[in-house]
Amino acid sequence: MNAAFRRRFLAALVLGGVVLTPALGAPPPVAQSSDNSRYASIVVDASSGEVLFSRFADARRYPASITKVMTLYLVFEALESGKVKLTDNLTVSPRAASQPPSKLGLAAGQSISLDDAMKATAVRSANDMAVVLAEHIGGSEAQFTARMTAKAKELGMDHTRFTTANGLPDTRQATTARDLSILSRAVMRDYPQYYRYLGLHDWYFNGRDYRNTNGLLATGRGYDGIKTGFTNASGYNLAASSVRDGKRIITIVMGGRSTASRNAHVAELMDTGFEVQRRRGQGERIQVAQAFFEQRGYGISADPNPPVEYASASDEDGEGVGSTAVAYVAGPPPATLPTEVTPPPSARATPRASAPVQRAEARTPENLTASLNGGSSTRRSTSAAPARSTRDAARAPSGRWTVQVGAFREEAVARDWLNDVSRRFRTQFTDAQRDVQNANGWYRSRFTGMTEAAAQAACETLSERRVTCMVIRPS
Repeated sequence: MNAAFRRRFLAALVLGGVVLTPALGAPPPVAQSSDNSRYASIVVDASSGEVLFSRFADARRYPASITKVMTLYLVFEALESGKVKLTDNLTVSPRAASQPPSKLGLAAGQSISLDDAMKATAVRSANDMAVVLAEHIGGSEAQFTARMTAKAKELGMDHTRFTTANGLPDTRQATTARDLSILSRAVMRDYPQYYRYLGLHDWYFNGRDYRNTNGLLATGRGYDGIKTGFTNASGYNLAASSVRDGKRIITIVMGGRSTASRNAHVAELMDTGFEVQRRRGQGERIQVAQAFFEQRGYGISADPNPPVEYASASDEDGEGVGSTAVAYVAGPPPATLPTEVTPPPSARATPRASAPVQRAEARTPENLTASLNGGSSTRRSTSAAPARSTRDAARAPSGRWTVQVGAFREEAVARDWLNDVSRRFRTQFTDAQRDVQNANGWYRSRFTGMTEAAAQAACETLSERRVTCMVIRPS
């Protein structure tokens, strides 16, 4: 039933004196995301595959970090076939080390077990570890993503194409809410023994606890997986699974406006889905669950049918765990998705880490900026400091305190990250000046010219959002 027909049907019911009344205490029907061109959603009974509700479920969208579910699916497949073991040691390549945040931050040449790499990918949503896994299984990320697309077709994900293993922006990489529901069902159906990775609440590594980016896991409402995702082009995505009274429902929401609103919307859709199941269990005849959802105001607005926005920047998962504003692919998407992909070679040699480090943050991820700053008293070289923007130079500093938010091997990455943090936390850095300082080959992303109170407050806010920061006293 298309949107136009549903509107005419509802109008006819109203004119005929028939009113679809929401449950007592429920809010009146309101249009859902009619002005949000990135929005899509679907609610599915995991056991039967019945679609309880859908909204733009077949519209082309960007998966962002939900991509990592397919990456892990192929790792699970390799584990079950015996091609790899949980104890395998994987070497971080320069390409993997250079991935933008969110990341674990191991340097090129360092190693990590396959088990920990999977946990980093699932819990931390680590872009670098997703590439490490792809290279270990497929020989290269390109060969691995060809496998990902082939597997998607095999599973029935007819509108999905993968070009990255971690979901960082690429206009060629696209999917639909319906396809992601198929993937979610497949991973828990085909590899129940490994599905637990996608439901880990936290993970301890090298002296640090990492919390899952999926905040619904800790709500006590039966949520047990599976993955969040965010880029500027995709909006806030979430594939969620919940089990209540022996029944499992999968809900996919794409294009949310914030982490909080996305999570709340997923919870509302999930609760409504379980209400359908409960009423059916009590003998109530609900033949078309979509109508039940629409009585509560979900999915009754006009169909905007917009084009997909092109990706230009990543803000990984949108959970405050790190991002960058590096520009990626900006060309138009292909008219059709490929029907065939070249299978990867049988050789799976781990790439050598012989090239110089393109972008490794530090060997000790527990407090990145503290370890790089070495006590915070290092003076910068004035000859190495880049020129500030005209606006920053014209503004008189309000203090001499500094907040450092990262350190990178590439100046462009450091500057992009600084600009991105400034955009996301503009209130905290209104009167600060942005500066990238070079110290022994590390480019430090810093906000300078702050008062002590402003610097402490800003760093506290960033820490609450799990963005690494450090307050530096005047030298």
